[in-house]
Order: sequence, then structure tokens, then C-alpha cells
Amino acid sequence: MKFTFHGKRVSGLLAIVPEREYDFLEEMRHFAVPEARALKLKAVMGYNKHRMVTEQTCVSDLCVYGMEYAFREGLIGRDDFDALILVTQCPDHFLPPTSNIIQGRLGLKHDLLCLDINQGCAGFVIGLLQSFLLLEQPEVRRVVLLNAEVLSRKVSPRDKNSFPMAGDAAAITVIEKDPDAPVIHANVKMDGARHEALRIPAGGFRLPASADTAVLQDMGEHNFRALDHLCMDGTAVFNFVQVEVPTLIEDILATAGMTHDAIDYYLFHQPNKFMLEKLADKMGIPYDKMPSNVVGQFGNSSGVTIPMAIASNLSEPLCRQGFQVCLAGFGSGLAWATMLLRLGNLSFCSFIEYPES
Repeated sequence: MKFTFHGKRVSGLLAIVPEREYDFLEEMRHFAVPEARALKLKAVMGYNKHRMVTEQTCVSDLCVYGMEYAFREGLIGRDDFDALILVTQCPDHFLPPTSNIIQGRLGLKHDLLCLDINQGCAGFVIGLLQSFLLLEQPEVRRVVLLNAEVLSRKVSPRDKNSFPMAGDAAAITVIEKDPDAPVIHANVKMDGARHEALRIPAGGFRLPASADTAVLQDMGEHNFRALDHLCMDGTAVFNFVQVEVPTLIEDILATAGMTHDAIDYYLFHQPNKFMLEKLADKMGIPYDKMPSNVVGQFGNSSGVTIPMAIASNLSEPLCRQGFQVCLAGFGSGLAWATMLLRLGNLSFCSFIEYPES
């Protein structure tokens, strides 16, 4: 489905990462992986460090900490926005909505739309879409979009294919009206028939969590996980990305009347360096136009990797100038989404750490 927006812009972005950092090579030693193989994985996949929360930290904790920082530093006022959108696959509870919990903990006004969206790797683009749609309303002046995940709490610590690259993070994006902003194009696609490629089998009403779903099973090559844990068919996801994403990008460029030369940066979801480089090769894009360093510094935080890539690679220049960028998220759902927009002249764009000591 294609979307076109006028008179909207991103005006600020703040990324929040846990202070606890873990080293990939040390974890591979814990899994008894030979050092030569671990070094090869590090080089090819880009794994190095990753950040994870403690067992007590929830999505609302990361978001509240980041919002309080933004208020304290004068990045945005408590009454300066009319909608609060949270995109996450890790709600604090089945109910109430976690966005309402955040609103209550921050003491925000009652005349505020709070909305939870359950989306994963494509969640930043989908969150921006919802924000732009809300800004079509005359009463909505500004939207705060929160993307946050603590998926490490749902990854088996004995699954060497998933645990060493799991990352937790949050991002705060401010979106507002701007009559002079250039046109924005977006395209979103879904295929629920392939949902089993990336999922957590147990924990919902279809298969409630129980003692049985918590039992670790040997999945081969000494990888152990339970039905309560994240389960990914890596080959299926890789093939899905390589087949579907290039076509989506070409389609949106054609819709906008642009070529690849018009794009300054391709800011994509970052599952690993290998997947992104293969994607760049297939699309004929130079690696320096498609950053792939976030997953190696912080881990794979699902839908938060795109705003993290923005804050990690372009924080200073984005506060001085603008760039034509192509965003793309792809993963759980299965869902894949892309957006072309002019991003820049932000009032803030930075990283902070969430303390857990």
C-alpha cells in the first residue's frame, strides 16, 4: 500500500540504550565455539558488542527515562505534543496499553491520544506513517513516536544463534507539521502467511506460557531454546529480505520519480552486516550509503535499529543540514516497509544511556 504525505517533518530524535554491554567473542567462548569460527562470524556478520537490559527493566522504563531527559534538557515540553505512539513487541502487560502507562508515569495531560502498535522490524516506518496520518487532524500539532524493545528477555541465553546479537533499545522521535516540508513517499507490504519464520510461539492466548513451554529443547548444534523464546528461521528471513526489499525500493523510487543517485543514505533495519551488504550488492548501492555498524555496536533491537542508525551515524550533520534518505524495515509479520523523505535540520539528534546499576 502506497502513501503520500505533505507538510510533515521529523524535527528531533533521541536514542536510549542500556549501559550494560556484552562482548561477542567472550560469549562465543561461553558457548565453546572455536575461536577461529568466532572471529570469522565477527568479521562476516559484524557482531562485536551488544546492549541488554536486566530482567527487571521494561519498555516503559526506557521510554520514561528518555522522555524525562528530553523534558529536563528542553528538547520538548510536556504539553507540546498531542499524541504519544508506542511501537513495540514487548508490552509491559497484556493490558493496559503501555503507552497509557508511560503517559501516567510522566504525568502528561489527559487531552493526549495514547496508542500502542504491535510491530517489529518495520515498526519505525509504520510508526512514522501513523504519526503523519494523525497530523492530518487540525487538533494534532505534534506527535511523539516511541520505538522500544527489550526482546533480549525473550531470547534463550543458551541459543548461540540468537542470544549474542540480541539488543535492547528505545528511540524518541518528534514529528510535526511544516508547510514547507518536501513530499514524503511510503510503501508498506504484509504477508502473514509467512508469520512462522520469526515469532515467539508461546505466551499469548493461542499457547499460554506454562511449565511445559519453558522447557529447553535441543534445536541442534547445541542450541537450546523453549517455546517461550524467540524462534527465527534464518534462511527463510534472509531469502525474504533479498527477494522482497529490492523490489520495494525500486517501486518507491519510481513512484517518487527518483533514481538511486538522488538518495544520500539508505537507513535500513540492521539484523546483521552480512544481510545488509548482500542487499546493497543486489541493489547496486555503495556500502558507505547503507550503514551497517549499529548491530555490531549495540545488537539487533528490531524496529529501533533505524533510528539508532540515524543517531549513531548522522547526529551532527543532521542538526546542520538535510539529506534525502530511504528508510526500510523488514522482518516479523512478515512485514516490509519503506519511506523516502528529506531528513535534516533537526533540533536534536543524540544518544543517551539508561543506567541499570
